[in-house]
Amino acid sequence: MLDPKFIRENEGTVRHALINRGDKIELLDKFLGLDEARRKLIQDVEDLKRKKNASSEKIGELIRKKADVTSAKEEVKKISEQITELDDFLKKTEKDYYDVLDRIPNVPHASVPVGKSEEDNKVINEVGKKPEFSFKPKEHLELACINKLLDFERAAKITGAGFPLYVDRGARLERSLINFMLDLHTKEHGYKEIFPPFLVNRKSMRGTGQLPKLEIDMYKLAEEDYFLIPTAEVPVTNLHADEVLKEEDMPVKYTAYTACFRREAGSYGKDTKGLTRVHQFDKVELVKFTTPETSQDELEALREDAEDVLKRLELPYRVKVLCTADMSFAAHKCYDIELWAPGAGKWLEVSSCSMFSDFQARRANIKYQPKDKTKKTRYVHTLNGSGVALARLVIAIMEIYQQEDGSINIPKALQSYFGAAKIEPRK
Repeated sequence: MLDPKFIRENEGTVRHALINRGDKIELLDKFLGLDEARRKLIQDVEDLKRKKNASSEKIGELIRKKADVTSAKEEVKKISEQITELDDFLKKTEKDYYDVLDRIPNVPHASVPVGKSEEDNKVINEVGKKPEFSFKPKEHLELACINKLLDFERAAKITGAGFPLYVDRGARLERSLINFMLDLHTKEHGYKEIFPPFLVNRKSMRGTGQLPKLEIDMYKLAEEDYFLIPTAEVPVTNLHADEVLKEEDMPVKYTAYTACFRREAGSYGKDTKGLTRVHQFDKVELVKFTTPETSQDELEALREDAEDVLKRLELPYRVKVLCTADMSFAAHKCYDIELWAPGAGKWLEVSSCSMFSDFQARRANIKYQPKDKTKKTRYVHTLNGSGVALARLVIAIMEIYQQEDGSINIPKALQSYFGAAKIEPRK
């Protein structure tokens, strides 16, 4: 969340940010009204408590003088009732105050392009060449059928629509990619591996900004207030909730494989074929905790780590910086990395690399102690990125490396993990 003091002192900046994000300006106006009311109530309660203390001292003096204390006691009782009444009103005001504060998005970094939709995102780099085929390239669903890699019918039988079932060499390809990426990030990029729970509590979901705004997109347990994770960002970022890190240990870098679960509410009929948009998918995530002074450089390094996966797999990709209206609620700046899928004839997002400034850290209460111990603790800056998401990565590999007979070559960097150089069609 934003610092309330920052909002008060930079009302114009926040208002401009809301406009550029296409968000509701009413949120800011409501917050400012509640903020003023809250601060006045706090002051009124403090004034009454001082008055009550003074009246109580007066009662003590009257008792020592053996004077009548009836009216003084009546005054203290009346003040106590006023304090109770104002305290109740303050609690309600504070609830509304924090509810609104939780819904105000992060302010975009100055370098983020202003735009109204994803059409205003800017491509900043394109790496590799799109492959040319001497035949009409097939889409991944046809290739999966020829090679018997996926079984959506049985997946629908055991769960429902939108859940993939990887079979035989399809399952091996998925596992190979997970192991390849984890090894790359831990052995060469310096991340520590984490294997977190796939269920998190409401506090954790709020900490990274999924709640309250995105609750409709999440899978929630009916009996307990737990959520299936939409990304490893949630459990891994919250590893250090309510903790104080040391500046000398930063940046702290984690990588984690998890399954990810998203209801995709509101996306009915959009990219629902095959693996393009599913309710469960695998992902290797990258998470960083940095100082405010280094977070911009660390975002660029994070993006390079995600890109390295695609370079080693020799896949053509492009990088886009997202505009103000297309960034996530909590992001301060965000890059999307997209792979080319020749069968589908379109770009598919496989990674979002985001820097959140202290927005998540304030919600999750994650701070660090500067090396100079005379300085106060500060909120860390958090970053995360997909390193990378698998369902669409599998699509790109299948479609980029396909052969005319429907067979699929395995990228050289992956062959030792997969145990073969090619996937041959099966009857």
